[in-house]
Amino acid sequence: MSSPNPSGGRSGGRILVDALAAQKVKHVFCVPGESYLAALDALQDAPGIRTVVCRQEGGAAMMAEASAKLTGQPGVCFVTRGPGATNAASGIHVSAQDSTPVVLLIGQVSRDTLCREAFQEIDYSLFYGPIAKHVEQVHDATRLPEVMSRAFHTACNGRPGPVVVVLPEDMLEECAKVEDLPARQALKLSPNAADMARFTELLSQAKRPILLAGGRNWDASSRAALHEFAARWQLPVAAAWRNQDVFDHTDPHYIGDVGIGIDPALSDALMNADLVIALGIRLGEVTTQHYYRLKVPMPDQQLVHIYPGAEELGRVYYPTLAITAQAPAFALALPEIAPPAAPPWVQETVRLHQSYLEWSTPAEAPGDVNLASVVCELSEMVDNDAIICNGAGNNTGWLHRFFRFREGGRQLASTSGSMGYGIPAAIAAALEHPDRQVIAMTGDGDIQMTSQELATITQEGLSIVVIVVNNAMLGTIRMHQEIHFPGRTENTDLLNPDFLTLANAYGLSAERVTLTADFGPALRRALDASGSTLIELVTDAQAIAHTMTLSEIRARAKS
Repeated sequence: MSSPNPSGGRSGGRILVDALAAQKVKHVFCVPGESYLAALDALQDAPGIRTVVCRQEGGAAMMAEASAKLTGQPGVCFVTRGPGATNAASGIHVSAQDSTPVVLLIGQVSRDTLCREAFQEIDYSLFYGPIAKHVEQVHDATRLPEVMSRAFHTACNGRPGPVVVVLPEDMLEECAKVEDLPARQALKLSPNAADMARFTELLSQAKRPILLAGGRNWDASSRAALHEFAARWQLPVAAAWRNQDVFDHTDPHYIGDVGIGIDPALSDALMNADLVIALGIRLGEVTTQHYYRLKVPMPDQQLVHIYPGAEELGRVYYPTLAITAQAPAFALALPEIAPPAAPPWVQETVRLHQSYLEWSTPAEAPGDVNLASVVCELSEMVDNDAIICNGAGNNTGWLHRFFRFREGGRQLASTSGSMGYGIPAAIAAALEHPDRQVIAMTGDGDIQMTSQELATITQEGLSIVVIVVNNAMLGTIRMHQEIHFPGRTENTDLLNPDFLTLANAYGLSAERVTLTADFGPALRRALDASGSTLIELVTDAQAIAHTMTLSEIRARAKS
């Protein structure tokens, strides 16, 4: 902690930064602003906190969110008032929909000008109220330890999410005498004996069960317990939307991911299951295919729903059994459950795993760059603990379908489907794990949402491989135009910059790949380089989605 000033107190900015240090914060992602100069000054004397200066507040908030996904600790983002605070909303929306703990600190106008629409003044309780778990403005520096403790507890407890703390600039400058508070108390929500007994009963009675796994904060022991349970019960395990690193894809019980464009055999199996075990997930729109795979509000399948936030249990789907527990804690309770001698679903598990292997094997594709083959080569070439980041767009379909995750803590992707997430997530990953390979896979539209953060990569001295899939269009929107408005496809073509020149301008090496066979050597050079590299993949417009070509979409639209 810092030493007091001569008057015996500390500035609000110093008290705030000391509170962050007490919470063991390692990174603060920010865009500096005049409204929190006192806190910026205090951060210079906080050796345990690395201040990461970003180029736009949306990217900074996404970095904080991705950092929280990796560590299980709240990510911290600091922005200035008005446009700075509103820019951050894109990342805070990711935090809300992905149930990730983030603390957003906003510099505010001084207290004597509040409620006058002073320069860049906004009422943040109104602006952030609908997406944040809690919004609080601090008027007294002596309250800062209490408020920050509340922010970190609230962000993590129950269903995790974003908390917004608003800090008037004059409050950060005033001095006060106050004691610091220790780090938050981490809750361990575990299932009780009655929960596990009922769960065992339901599973033992099932004929066609499926475990749909997701959630965060898995460690080696809880992940091993989940795999051991699946092996002992010979249970089919699917990964929820963008939670694919929860379960080893080479395990014979893995049957694929439940998201957009999934294996038809897996989709049918989920709808025909008689028991769905939803572990650590909300059962949102993508995983349920617009709430179709499970009927609302009473599913045809029996439903066991395990989630740490009680407010989510029964919110959309009426569960047969609701368990308020964290997914890893539930997994650690599974070794106590003894399976029947011969589970009736064993052959179905074998069939679905074989279907997954066939579904994730590349086939012929239009154009000179086959993205399926590229992703398979990426999967084989990178280390088992490499961190794979992506944003939004049809290009992510190939990544989700053909990349095989083996170890945990490797996938950083927003379930909210936010464009521009890949590069900020990769920056957070490289900062948290500088010893691990970090890959950001982006589309040509996706990267231009946060391409300015390439400067942050260089300024922080990070080693990241950025892969840009360039088909000169907003592929997802074009696909929907082709399906719903055939022949009317304006406004989705992209006149892109020269991505190699752009990367070089930001200090990255860059290569352009126009043939599938050239990707492997380019990736090897990028992985061996000490700095960061951008690889542009020039793909054919016909390869618009991993499930169908542009011509096939047009033919279906005419029929």
